[in-house]
Amino acid sequence: MIEVYSWPTPNGHKVHIMLEECGLPYRAHPVNIGTGDQFKPEFLSISPNNKIPAIVDPEGPEGEPISLFESGAILLYLSGKTGKLLPDGVTARYEVLQWLMFQMGGVGPMLGQAHHFRIYAPEKIGYAIDRYTNEAKRLYGVMDKRLSKSKYIGGGAFSIADIAVFPWLRSWKNQGIDWSDFPHLKGWFDEIAARPAVKRAVEVLSTQSNARPLTDDRAREALFGSQQYARR
Repeated sequence: MIEVYSWPTPNGHKVHIMLEECGLPYRAHPVNIGTGDQFKPEFLSISPNNKIPAIVDPEGPEGEPISLFESGAILLYLSGKTGKLLPDGVTARYEVLQWLMFQMGGVGPMLGQAHHFRIYAPEKIGYAIDRYTNEAKRLYGVMDKRLSKSKYIGGGAFSIADIAVFPWLRSWKNQGIDWSDFPHLKGWFDEIAARPAVKRAVEVLSTQSNARPLTDDRAREALFGSQQYARR
């Protein structure tokens, strides 16, 4: 049984989707990032960057337990453990990996900034809103062009690249996106959203999250205030 320490955010859902797609047994432990659970010593012992998600696999390499943080690393680990969702061929494998890195280095950070300045920032800064909204649209355009030529983000088969990207696009409204501008990407998005494993995964911990919105003063302090930046 894999222990998953998470919250229903895009990065959390990556791991939930991967586990559901691979059929691995797991137990989800809520780490409420709005109340500061991510700063507790027991969580920091497996995720020193105080970010979700993290996992503990009691049956890791050579039968020894392993803990991992960073969603991209977790996707690669679970793929290696199961032999699923990453091609065997060298060229096809690197094609998927480049798009995984595209998500990790571009889609996640930039769309996260769009969310912050459009939704969460206490001061609405026009320059920042325009910058990250425009970058979101640019990234959507890159993916739309890719999907005009490829069935999936990483190539001809569903892979960890699709799993990494999909959860970030679920908040397209918050990013200032009009789906009519990106028809190929919208078709892909709808197909991924309809997958049974994806439907199950996006419900993981959703009840707790809906009961605790990330917009009150306590959540803002935990996510964006001095508590976030304290040295640990």
